[in-house]
Amino acid sequence: MPTSRPMPAGGRKKIRMNRTSVGGRAEAMHTCAPDSGTVGDGRREPPISGTYPIRMCIGCRQRAQAVDLLRVVARNVGPAGFAVVRDPERRLPGRGAWLHLDRSCLSTAERRRAFGRALRVAGVPDTAALREFLHSLERQESGPAGADPVRHESRDRHEHS
Repeated sequence: MPTSRPMPAGGRKKIRMNRTSVGGRAEAMHTCAPDSGTVGDGRREPPISGTYPIRMCIGCRQRAQAVDLLRVVARNVGPAGFAVVRDPERRLPGRGAWLHLDRSCLSTAERRRAFGRALRVAGVPDTAALREFLHSLERQESGPAGADPVRHESRDRHEHS
């Protein structure tokens, strides 16, 4: 006769998942203490303290908060292939990829052909609209001649090695 294990106090064990309002899907949430993680071992980056979604830039491959990255998706433009468009509201359907608001990350992602792999599309998608958007951001930051450039907090935190 099989023996049954005693029920834990309080009944069933409850598992809690973090849920967000993004399409009702469960999002990966990262919680860590500032002193956790191993620094310098090459296996893991030092954690970023706080509770928020963490994403990886497909250009520089650094992990950052999702609010500091731009989500992009591939849109079908007919027989010509796909175009990469920005998704500032993070609501467009389809597989998304994340990118820093930096032209060097865009150039690196294009050189590595990371958009095709990350968005799972055949061929090399057109990134002209995204390149123009990042160029216009840099023009806005530079402001009038002789003025101090306006820095965004997300760009101040982004450092390349």
